Amino acid sequence: MHKKLVMGNQAFAYAALAVGVRVVAGYPGTPSTELVETVAKLKAQGSAEGVHVEWSTNEKAALEVLAGASYAGARCLFTCKQVGLNVASDPLMSLNYVGIKGGLVLFVADDPGPISSQTEQDTRRFAAFAKIPVLDPQNLEQGYAMMQEAFEISERYHTPVIVRPTTRVCHASTYLEVPEHTVAHPAGTFEKDPKWVIFPRRSFAAHGEVNERLPQIADAYSSGKAADAFNPIENHGDATPRLGIMAGGVSYAYTREALAIIERRAAAADIAVPPYRLMQVGLPYPFPTAAAGRFAEGLGQILVVEELDFVLEDEMLRLAGRTHAAYTVHGKLDGTMPGRGENTVDDLVERLAAFLGIPAQAITPRADASLPKPPALPVRPPVLCPGCPHRGSFYAVKQALKAIGATDAVLSGDIGCYTLGNAAPLDAVDTCLCMGAGITMAQGLGIAEPSRKQIAFVGDSTFFASAMTGIANAVYNGHDITVIVLDNATTAMTGGQPHPGTGLRLDGTKTQPIKIEAVLRALGVTCIEHANPFDLAQTTEAAQRAITHEGPSALICEGLCITLSKPKPALCVDESRCTGCKRCITQIGCPAISWDAEQRRARVNPTLCNGCGLCTQACKFGAIGPNAEAAKGGEA
Repeated sequence: MHKKLVMGNQAFAYAALAVGVRVVAGYPGTPSTELVETVAKLKAQGSAEGVHVEWSTNEKAALEVLAGASYAGARCLFTCKQVGLNVASDPLMSLNYVGIKGGLVLFVADDPGPISSQTEQDTRRFAAFAKIPVLDPQNLEQGYAMMQEAFEISERYHTPVIVRPTTRVCHASTYLEVPEHTVAHPAGTFEKDPKWVIFPRRSFAAHGEVNERLPQIADAYSSGKAADAFNPIENHGDATPRLGIMAGGVSYAYTREALAIIERRAAAADIAVPPYRLMQVGLPYPFPTAAAGRFAEGLGQILVVEELDFVLEDEMLRLAGRTHAAYTVHGKLDGTMPGRGENTVDDLVERLAAFLGIPAQAITPRADASLPKPPALPVRPPVLCPGCPHRGSFYAVKQALKAIGATDAVLSGDIGCYTLGNAAPLDAVDTCLCMGAGITMAQGLGIAEPSRKQIAFVGDSTFFASAMTGIANAVYNGHDITVIVLDNATTAMTGGQPHPGTGLRLDGTKTQPIKIEAVLRALGVTCIEHANPFDLAQTTEAAQRAITHEGPSALICEGLCITLSKPKPALCVDESRCTGCKRCITQIGCPAISWDAEQRRARVNPTLCNGCGLCTQACKFGAIGPNAEAAKGGEA
């Protein structure tokens, strides 16, 4: 073991390797991505021996790979973000009935906010729905321990187990003792047994086994060392408390910090903090009812602190009803706690002080009147990078629609960087639901309004993850849609991971790339166009041909992500030619171009521009060019 500065996802990776994980698979998605990348890096360095790690084409494929390995006795780790679990739900729901052999842990990162997700989906609810145990760490140190314990639970009870950190736990950093070298446990052998086949009779029996093991797990973590580690209860103050605070996940860490602040400030103001009882719930499902009952003994008021759904609050209300308890539960349901987003220490200081009956003025620090009031932070909406190929694709498709008189077309989007195409001035994404949905939604929109052209944008990684089924449906049912594949040769949104079309695996080894055009043709698409999105004329013409084709058609826009391409010299504006029409700003929307209100001219920021040339093609007056010396005034 050696001490190392690690982020949360790295700590979870080290924890899994320390207990001999043999197979790691998942699909990239913030905030979970770094775990798989850490395992791959350690394997490449030779410090993680015998482990197989891969980016699978999607979450469903990843979990099914791991299910097979687990049946043979290998310890397996699955990774995804919260919405990715939806994709894996089909195998997961059945896998819980069938059971496992080698420990199978699902690392599912939730995203309160949401910071980089479609929804604030709470995996604790999913775990209860699937009847699968879930562990909820307060920080990465506890997460390290919980990851290892999850494998023990999985093998002891023959069930998949979910470890559910949230964004702040995944991306926090600290020094941690981690192993220098790990060796994966041998996989073992697959032994043929009727239990691996999920026939109805076996499912009925298995459902009973699931229902029996859940209370066993809850009881095991309601007392003793297990409860002290993951569901601890503490009394604060000399007298018997009447107030109780229950918290889960990172909110428990925030709560402890906020309470320490309250006690310090109350002491400075000579105000007594009433006695209270504090409990962490690190195993929200199955809920540790016995431990929660001990926590609630003698309490009159209980405040539940958690992020996303009111999962713990529901459990305490259910416990109160079942035991006819006299305590009142406060939380999200009665508005005491916020119903969405992340908790923060500052906010909890105010809410906890109010719950404890401490006057707000006593714990609010006085502002220093000598200090100036800080300015309001500027609004920074997300935007496509300067030089992003998607900008040219969106612009050219809209120009093509304008040329054929189809400006009322519906432009269905998808999950990825290109979702940002919905922002002005591009206004090129009208819908976005989930990965791959743009293609099938376009078909439904076309059925409802056959007179309108239907365009569906999809990225190259998403194409392989979840688009092919929708394309097959379009061909099979003869839907008149045009699929625009935005191929930038990487999974850009989550940090540039490879996919089946890149010709690279996670470990850097080369493989035969799967050609998107070949897949489209195999699926029955006959009209397939190609274009370079940095050539607006070519892309516009290709888009016109694809869109006017009757039936399913496709346009593959192939342009490297700026993280993969070498930048060209920055462009500049020739002031003698610039008329101030703002076309480069109002149509292209590149963040490297700004407006000089005083000179009434466009300006190019040379520190942002990578010379992609889209603005030169959009300018009708030839006022933007690559040669800085050609610009009058000497400014870019």
